[in-house]
Formats: sequence, structure tokens, C-alpha cells
Amino acid sequence: MNFRSGKISLLYVSSFLSLFFYSCRPQHDYESGATDFPFEEWTIQDFHQGYEDGSLSVREVVEVYLSRIEEIDQAGPELKSVLQVNPDALAIADSLDRLRSEGKVAGNLFGIPVLLKDNLDTQDKMATTAGSRALAGSMPLKDSFVAKKLRESGAVILGKANLSEWANFRGELSSSGWSGIGGQTKNPYYLDRNPCGSSSGSAVGVSANLSVLAIGTETNGSIVCPSHANGIVGIKPTVGLVSRSGVIPISYTQDTPGPMARTVRDAAIALGCLVGVDPEDEKTLTSAGNYQSDYLPYLKEDGLKGKRIAWFKGPSGRNYKVDQLMEKAVSQMESLGATIIPIEEIEPSGTGSHSFEVMLYEYKDGLNRYFAGLGPEAPIKSLEDLISFNKKDSISLKYHNQVYLEQAQEKGDLSDEAYQDALAALNRMSREEGIDKVLESNDLDAIIAPTGSPAWKTDWINGDGFQLGSSSPAAHAGYPNITLPMGFIGGLPVGISIFGTAWSEPVLLEIAYAYEQNTQYRSPPLFIQETD
Repeated sequence: MNFRSGKISLLYVSSFLSLFFYSCRPQHDYESGATDFPFEEWTIQDFHQGYEDGSLSVREVVEVYLSRIEEIDQAGPELKSVLQVNPDALAIADSLDRLRSEGKVAGNLFGIPVLLKDNLDTQDKMATTAGSRALAGSMPLKDSFVAKKLRESGAVILGKANLSEWANFRGELSSSGWSGIGGQTKNPYYLDRNPCGSSSGSAVGVSANLSVLAIGTETNGSIVCPSHANGIVGIKPTVGLVSRSGVIPISYTQDTPGPMARTVRDAAIALGCLVGVDPEDEKTLTSAGNYQSDYLPYLKEDGLKGKRIAWFKGPSGRNYKVDQLMEKAVSQMESLGATIIPIEEIEPSGTGSHSFEVMLYEYKDGLNRYFAGLGPEAPIKSLEDLISFNKKDSISLKYHNQVYLEQAQEKGDLSDEAYQDALAALNRMSREEGIDKVLESNDLDAIIAPTGSPAWKTDWINGDGFQLGSSSPAAHAGYPNITLPMGFIGGLPVGISIFGTAWSEPVLLEIAYAYEQNTQYRSPPLFIQETD
């Protein structure tokens, strides 16, 4: 969809003139020629200060962000990170301003613009599509738990973010960030580079300052990889810390939503707003007593002091430039008081094959349950219907196939012995024989590794060009993983991942915050047309 109004918004210009005074950072000279943006790199704290002292209204903030989406995402560099904007965004902003005028400001995300990956249900005027033409116009019957928590926290759901269609578990040779509805999302640092996926639009939206926060989802790498490739912070929580009800599923065992932000502090604030027990997601029952509504006490500049951390060397040797950044990061952590212990392996060989088997079974079960929950007017009623639609559609299979959907359709139900055996093996190998064994045998607090290599050039013919990654151990185990910037290679950001055992978000945040505060690698993108 194209949400351009066909003219420059006068509201945006007036808001810019009135708000320029309050910007505490120099304005950016974008190569794209886009209008200067008054809120570049602003944090939640910056906005709340403006609301508190009366220098900002929520409506002014939302107007400026909506105009930026028009001018940067739908025109100009045409990032294509936002599938649809919320037609009620300004009305929500007005309602929040009224609350503020009555002294009823509440919620840690009050007045903060947030983008949701378009596989999270919202009961409003926005469809939830997973980027698929098969679900165009699909209107969920209620909010996802995540959307509900965001509204309760005072956030403004600004719109839905583009994604790799079906969260990048549809077929072979896919291009991350491409969907049949939204087209190809671009990396804002170099527009010919890939944003990684599947939470590509969420990451690009945050990195390009189209929103303050975004929510992504991950099964294996779909929060941490796009966060890394777009120079932001991403938190993949322990499975069960954040509810998956109202999220279009892949794997009950591995799926989780999580926050994406430009700073560790903002990501931690958002995480505290998303947690909670949800009767509609049994996994969250195990989070009782393990979640925090406020993670800020764990953000300490000396949080690396005394930490014992494993350096996972598995990704080493595939890109010497990434190796050099990682070696520098290790030295920096050691200088801040951490003890770093190299390790070569985390989980036994074959863990990934069990994960894939579990995903296929759970994908079929989860999708069929999701489609059934959309009601009798739903455009697609089963996985079989989806496969049939794609075969007939002129766009859906234009660049890659749907072999994973077809393989899932061939599976039985979750009572099958093959599924039960694969699930038991996955849990054992990834946890007690994997991350937990590594941590316990070496008396460790966490594990670090490079999140990935610099973004590759987008290629619709050959698909994604991954060189390396480290998301699988935490993804297979359902354990938390935080990525944040650790430097640049050729102008492209590269992230470091910090992961550990179940419910270890507090210690991971301590490490991440200390590293961030003592390095400050985040730098906003310039929307350069192409790499050499």
C-alpha cells in the first residue's frame, strides 16, 4: 500500500519548526535529501521529559512520525518497512493527551510510538497478514496479548511492519524482508543490502527512526539477525516470558515476541511492559516468579565486572573482519572486568535436525489453529487452503517456493511418536547437553558470539547470503538472547549476541548495558544508494 498524501504535510513542517528547539542532538544531513527529523535517536526518557514539562504533546509526536513514514519509507529511499499505518493513531494520541491534561498519565510507554511486526494480531482497523497475499484484509477477532499489554502501557501502535513472508518459513531461496504484500524491505545503511529477517521491517523502522520501538518475533534468528544487520538492540526472551497468543505461529517450542530498540535501556523498558502470565499461552505459566515488570535496576555501567563469559568460537574463521571485531569486543569486556573463556562447541551435532522436525509438526498444528480462530469469514481456513492459494497467485511464488509449507502439511498431529521423540531430543540436546552444560561446567554467567556478518546484497534469484550466525543454540533451547552493535564493517553494522540459560534476562541486560555504555557503537543510517 502507498500511504503518501501527494503533498508535504503542513502539520509536519509546523511541528518541526516548533519542536526543533527541543532536539538535544544535531540534525542529520541525509543523503536521500529527506526532511530533517526533530526526534532523531530520541529515547523513551527524552519523550517522557517533553511530556512532563509540557513541551511536547503526543499528537505532535505522532504527526511527525507519520509524516516521516510517508517521506522516508513510502517515498524517498522507499525503505518499505511499514506495511500499513494505523488510521486511529492520531485519535489514540489525542486520547492520551486528554489523559495527560487530567493528570492521569500512566504506563511506562506513555505516548511512545511502536511498530508491530505484521504477524501480531490487533483488533482495530489494521489487518494481520504475515505479509501474505492470502491473508490480505484478514481482521483478527481480538488483540494479541502483546498488543493488549502495549495499549495498557500507554503506547501508540503506529502501524504494522513488513516482514519476511510467513516469518521466513515458507520455502527455499527466500530473500529476507520480502513479502507478497509489502515487497522488499531495504537496509537503511546501504539500500541495496538486505535487512535480514524475518523481523526486517521492525528493525528497519527502529533504525531509520520511523518509530521509537518495534516488536519482532523469533523462532531462530528473526529478532537478533535483523537487529544486528540494522544496527539496533534486539531482545529474544526466554520462551514463555512474553505470550504468543494472537501471534501467527511457526513453533510452539521456539516462538517468542520481543522488543527492538535503539538502546538497551529502551529495550529493557519495553520488555518489562510485555511480560506476564497469559492463560491462553501455557508456556507463560512457567514465567510466574521469573519475570520482572521493571528491568531497569539491572542496567549498570559496571555490569561486566566479575562476570565469567564464554566466547563461542563456532562462527570464527568464516569472515576475518567479523573475527577482528569480535576480538576487539572480547578485549573491551576484559578491560571492564569480565573473564572470557573460549569454547568451541555448545550443542551436540544433530540438534538442528530435531528442531526442524519439531517446527514442521508444530507449524501445521499452529497454523490450522490460528486460521480456525479467525472465524467463519476468514479468507484462509487451513494450511491446505494456503498452499492452494499460493499455487494460483501470480506473485506469491514468483521468487521462492513453499516447500516448508508443503512438508508441514504432510506431517501428522502432535501425538505422533516421531514428533514426541524429536521434541524430547531437541530439549535434551539444546539444554542439559547444550547451553546449561556449558554454563555449569565452566561456572559461567553467559555466552557471547558475533550475531552475524555484514548484510549481503539483496538477491531475489539466489536468495539470502548468510555467512555466519549464532542464534541457533539459544533458539533451540528456548533461552534468551540479546544482540547489540559492536562496530561497523564497510559502513554496515555488526552485532554481538549475549545469551544464557532460561530466565537469565537480568544478567544478560547487565552485560549488554555495560558493554553498550562503554562502547557506544550505535550510529544512525544515511540511506546510501549502493555499496561499491
